[in-house]
Amino acid sequence: MMSAEHTEWITLTTLGGVALVLVVGAAFAALARRLRQPTVIGEIAAGICLGPSLLGLLPGDLPERFFPLEVRPYLNVVAQVGLLLFMFTIGWHFDPAALRGRGRATGTIWLGAAALPMALGFGLAACLYGSYRTVNGEQIEFTHFALFLGTAVSIAAFPVLARIITDKQLHHTRIGNLALALSALDDILAWCLLACVVALVSASGAGAFLGVVGWGAVYVLVMLGAVRPVLARLAARAGTAVAPVLPLLAASGALASAYVTSRIGLHAIFGAFFFGLVMPRADRQGLLRQSALIPIEHTSKLLLPVFFVVTGLAVDLTALTATGAGHMVLIIVVACAGKLGGVLLSARLTGMGWHDSYTLGLLLNTRGLTELVILNVGLGIGLLSTELFTAMVMMALVTTAMTSPLLSRSLRRPAAAASAPGSRDAPPAAAVPSAGPR
Repeated sequence: MMSAEHTEWITLTTLGGVALVLVVGAAFAALARRLRQPTVIGEIAAGICLGPSLLGLLPGDLPERFFPLEVRPYLNVVAQVGLLLFMFTIGWHFDPAALRGRGRATGTIWLGAAALPMALGFGLAACLYGSYRTVNGEQIEFTHFALFLGTAVSIAAFPVLARIITDKQLHHTRIGNLALALSALDDILAWCLLACVVALVSASGAGAFLGVVGWGAVYVLVMLGAVRPVLARLAARAGTAVAPVLPLLAASGALASAYVTSRIGLHAIFGAFFFGLVMPRADRQGLLRQSALIPIEHTSKLLLPVFFVVTGLAVDLTALTATGAGHMVLIIVVACAGKLGGVLLSARLTGMGWHDSYTLGLLLNTRGLTELVILNVGLGIGLLSTELFTAMVMMALVTTAMTSPLLSRSLRRPAAAASAPGSRDAPPAAAVPSAGPR
């Protein structure tokens, strides 16, 4: 049992660590904005720099001094709360009705955008399995490893992509709408596949796996058949008098749902995301949005930098061997080739032009925070070694950072062509407002 003095030391050290994280995260986020990058790039970079990759190179073992091993579990609790609230807001923002009526073309592009990266991810797993088959002294199953890598290289980051599309004024264009719809479908596929991986890894035998799947199905049915109608009725009757307690009730529901899925054998993020998914969309006078969604979003943004630092403490670029560095380059190439190639080829099959197909591929190659969430799950369930985790995090950073500059260059080309003397070409769909794909 800890003494009162030791407990106070842990509390004060945790508070000091959180303060340092927030200051450094804000500085790096501001730098990212000056470089015309999403703020998540700065926050990821801040987390890596506060870990052994940069701070650890200085004398005095500063990562251990600022974030002692004994304190890190408490930092992880703060990080997990921020992450779960973030996943809850992502689920709430995702509106399944937005995917209706998108047409056969959207399905064709999404199939290619998911199938080719997944196939290349399986091939990548076959290449890397010999080097990373043992994690923490235990050999992992190739099937689990391959399914996880296929999932990790095939996703797109919906929240970061939405921010980039808004910043580039593409949110009222056909390409912007299509990219958001495809990234939403990518997210659904990623969470479903990741749920399967977690169930496979956490279950001991076929019977236990079927038990996890069965209880997971019961959970989904209860959420859709009972919880969603109850929430809809409560939202319809809610008035301004209960507005102050709405964020508390919503956050407690998200955390409770996360607890249930974790107990089932799925990861806690699925529960938080799914609770957001069943939240009412018909919001009378914007009460739920103003009183619950926005405050929870602000809270998650405040706590997420702690998640980045917890991630950064597990990233050690100095531990990369020459082979590991080569694997990192291979992972980046496979991730980019899979997403860009899959989108480009499938979009061309639907009749989309080369330029628009390339622009769409650039957008869907963005990974950002969604990738980090998936990688942290893989690290937590013992599918990734520190070296491979480091390489995958760098892939997420590179693919997200490359989107904005390449997209700006891509969008300048049609404008330059249209303004050239004697040019009669109209700007492509990426620059022309549209009601979206049909």
